[in-house]
Amino acid sequence: MTTTAQDRNDIIEAATRLFWSIDTRDWDALAGVFAEQVTLDYTSIWGGQPAVATPAQIRGEWSTLLGAFDATQHLLGNHLVTTDGDRAELTAVFQAVHLLANPFGSPRWTLGGTYRITLTRGATGWLIDTVTMTATWADGNKDILTLASGGRRPTAA
Repeated sequence: MTTTAQDRNDIIEAATRLFWSIDTRDWDALAGVFAEQVTLDYTSIWGGQPAVATPAQIRGEWSTLLGAFDATQHLLGNHLVTTDGDRAELTAVFQAVHLLANPFGSPRWTLGGTYRITLTRGATGWLIDTVTMTATWADGNKDILTLASGGRRPTAA
């Protein structure tokens, strides 16, 4: 099936809004990009199994974890978009910078890899129902992730 230019734009916009909301700490807008249930697969960094969460649960987890950083910046590029009716998949490379001043080393941890995001078309537009992050490289002080999370493994991020 051919993806229309409008669908491609709207799908990329949904993914952009996800990461824009994180980086600007707009937690209310963050919850609005998701479907009613979302599968989150961050196993490439955390191990374990993917989690299923509601937008409210994601908002709570991510505002606590990512909000603990002094700053974050998530960049997506090289978007590949496919659609099949009311289903879509966006695959993109990413680079995510996390900053947290701390007495134990570098304040920066940068992570790179790919995101695979699936979406479903709802009454209000495209909504994200799966986020799979595959980390392929990192640089800096990963320990700031542990410091920001208070030493616990988040269930939804």
